[in-house]
Amino acid sequence: MNDPVGLAGTGHPEAGPRGTVPAASVPPDLPGLAARYGLAPVGARPPLGAYLRELWRRRHFATALARSRFVANSTGDRLGMAWNVLRPLTQAAVYGLVFGILFGADRPADWVAFVTCGVFVFGFTSQALTAGARAVTGNGGLVRALRFPRAVLPVSVALQELYAMLPAIGVLAVIVLATGEPVSWTWLLVLPALALQALFNLGGGLLLARLTADVSDVTQLLPFGLRTLFYLSGVFYELDRFPDPYRQIMELNPAHAFIAMIRGAFLEGRAPGLSPWLVAGAWTAVLLVAGLIVFWRAEERYGRD
Repeated sequence: MNDPVGLAGTGHPEAGPRGTVPAASVPPDLPGLAARYGLAPVGARPPLGAYLRELWRRRHFATALARSRFVANSTGDRLGMAWNVLRPLTQAAVYGLVFGILFGADRPADWVAFVTCGVFVFGFTSQALTAGARAVTGNGGLVRALRFPRAVLPVSVALQELYAMLPAIGVLAVIVLATGEPVSWTWLLVLPALALQALFNLGGGLLLARLTADVSDVTQLLPFGLRTLFYLSGVFYELDRFPDPYRQIMELNPAHAFIAMIRGAFLEGRAPGLSPWLVAGAWTAVLLVAGLIVFWRAEERYGRD
């Protein structure tokens, strides 16, 4: 008699001559069997705590990636990394000239430093969010080739933009001095303000990276959203020209809060008080936690298109 399943010689009741076991005898609970022997799906999302610990262990990878791309992005240009300063400086000159003419006598006395601070600070967030939105989709090969917490990519983007902002802040300080502003101890507040803004940018980058991975059209809509935010953030006008409650609502804008913090640090007589710090801190905390959780929940799907 033929033994089509090959159970002979195995001791199995239905064994045939080749000593194999029929498919019907394989344990049906494969997930349970995998769990019993400590096996897990490849690329499975770890618990949030373990994910954060793994992300911390990869911090050197994130910083090295940020530094290398910061340098690489400018190697093809004649002026190299100088464009990190020249780009916002040119924008500040254009906006300062155009809106300076439009506002005429209504513009602030410290107009040049006022506009330059606004353009530089808003540009920091704008560049970080734009690059952060493509942190995953723009690194498909890296995501598919290596195993690491995908949050490393938005983290490296946030660091890369921070590296680009540091020399720009140095140039901003020179411009502020050239306009007659004195050096003050309040200049030290620029460092914690930039650190807080970098964390805000990271939270926004995590959230946008997840949204872009799901719906690529987000990158098409993002410039319009950032442009709208630019005109609502008091980059080249003071919010005092608006009556309450509109002024109070606009002061809740995180972009305006960061601009007010830097202006208050650099420009004499523009100390913003505690309010912008509280607004910026609250937005940063909410966006960072929400962005991390939203990004982490899709960890298994990145690179599996």
